[in-house]
Amino acid sequence: MPYLKAGQDAQGNDVNIFYQDWGQGDPVVLIHGWPADHQMWEHQSHSLAHYGKRVIAYDRRGFGKSDKPWGKYDYDTLAADLNALLEGLNLQNVTLVGFSMGGGEVARYMSKYGGARVSRVALVAAVTPYLLKTDDNPSGVPKEEFDKIVDGLRKDRPDFLQTFGKQFYGVGVVSHPVSQATLDWMQMMCLQGAPHATEECARAFSETDFRQDLQRINVPTLIIHGTSDKTVPIESSGDQTAKLLPNATYIKYDGEPHGLFATADGKDRLTQDLLDFVGGSASPATGSADGSGRYGVRPQ
Repeated sequence: MPYLKAGQDAQGNDVNIFYQDWGQGDPVVLIHGWPADHQMWEHQSHSLAHYGKRVIAYDRRGFGKSDKPWGKYDYDTLAADLNALLEGLNLQNVTLVGFSMGGGEVARYMSKYGGARVSRVALVAAVTPYLLKTDDNPSGVPKEEFDKIVDGLRKDRPDFLQTFGKQFYGVGVVSHPVSQATLDWMQMMCLQGAPHATEECARAFSETDFRQDLQRINVPTLIIHGTSDKTVPIESSGDQTAKLLPNATYIKYDGEPHGLFATADGKDRLTQDLLDFVGGSASPATGSADGSGRYGVRPQ
């Protein structure tokens, strides 16, 4: 399996990052959300690769198949892991796509490393610019709400993640934008994360201020957010990010929840918007699985 050394932990042990690398063309690096791993990008990664892009999706340290060290999971550390991936694979003309927590890695990387190797960025349901409610950030979310996340994880992590998954995908009594099988898939994925990493990352994405980081982004930027996102409310995130990046393209998905990458109405739309943004080819680079000449989306 493909692994890349991303640095060391506090004890001096190597930290290895698991990644998948598909297709050919200009690279698109997909950064997953909390508390999932690279598998959440299944629909988008396959379509992007079929339409002429090289797609790299990796597991954040502490999650999926990557190493799970004890220690810090702050955004400087996570951005350094992203930098190690870009340098280790010698990627150029990269599009960074960060979902939810992954949007923070994009912002911190662009600030800390000057946007090296990157030509475009996409922030999808991202936690930028600053989720925590403070005196100078009145649109944020009260700290008590994030404390409840950590308390729930410590009390009964599987039960918390099961309940969280329903909110994540907007599942209710009459609303079923994803199947039960998708909820089960998400649950299994999230349980692969280390408990320590899951807690530390919850603190990181809820308490990190990216307002200064966003001002360092000087490449074409796409912002996508669902208007019914109850996990990362659009009023606290997408709307505020768009204000700080007035030249970005901002697309609101009416009625979509946080997990729009997998919902019945969101997954194809997101894939298409990403293809349009990165300039994917008009036809598949390889034949589709069903022999139709099409894979997933790209109707013309």
